[in-house]
Amino acid sequence: MSTKFASVADLEEKKVSFIQLSEHCWAFTTEGDPNTGVIIGDDAVMIIDATATPVMAQDVISRVREITDKPIKYVTLTHYHAVRVLGASGYKSEGLEQIIASRDTYDLIVERGQQDMDSEIGRFPRLFNSVESIPGLTWPTLTFEGELSLWLGKLEVKVMQLGRGHTKGDTVVWVPGEQVLYSGDLV
Repeated sequence: MSTKFASVADLEEKKVSFIQLSEHCWAFTTEGDPNTGVIIGDDAVMIIDATATPVMAQDVISRVREITDKPIKYVTLTHYHAVRVLGASGYKSEGLEQIIASRDTYDLIVERGQQDMDSEIGRFPRLFNSVESIPGLTWPTLTFEGELSLWLGKLEVKVMQLGRGHTKGDTVVWVPGEQVLYSGDLV
């Protein structure tokens, strides 16, 4: 079985799944399209990759709200491609405190963020439902080099840039206590 990826010709709606991976980790998946990770800690929620538009983020938020009312304090960007990041502003009403990305990802936004946004919106129209809701480029509010450890209550979350892969800014999110790794487009 092969997975078809989005393109201008692919306008068919995809099946959405919200799957529990471990005690605190979830995956919001859409049949091979960009996916979103969800970590629900003791006192806060982290989203990994934000969807393409703020309106599309509402679907992720509604799934999270079925499980918890904890604030969504963090959105972590695994890399910079518009389809994965432009929905970050959709989390502002949910308690968003930080948009986290590697320093190299920040540099990519400076270098070619607008060009990437324009290109992906043109190439993948189905992935940009309600494109008019995007307020502009998504800018990280917290950048790091190497590794950043966060605690969601008693749950440790490590955000790590392990080196160039899909882009120069690739980041993975590791939940060591549950052996769950969110890898963006690296895998």
